[in-house]
Amino acid sequence: MTAATLHLSAPTRTERGLLRLADRLTGLVEHRVAERARRRQLALDLLAEQQARRHDPRAVDHLLAQLGAPRR
Repeated sequence: MTAATLHLSAPTRTERGLLRLADRLTGLVEHRVAERARRRQLALDLLAEQQARRHDPRAVDHLLAQLGAPRR
């Protein structure tokens, strides 16, 4: 009876196949989630950089004055 119990406790070929499929699907989903998080972080970094760059309105006048262009 012990041998029969041990034999029944091992996963069948179908169950092992399903477990492998589940592992592959889990890996695929985790990879996609990580890629989305990486792209989102990149987009947030780019947005923060764009928002941090404030252009000085006097900078254009200063550059034009250096070039000798007449003021308006």
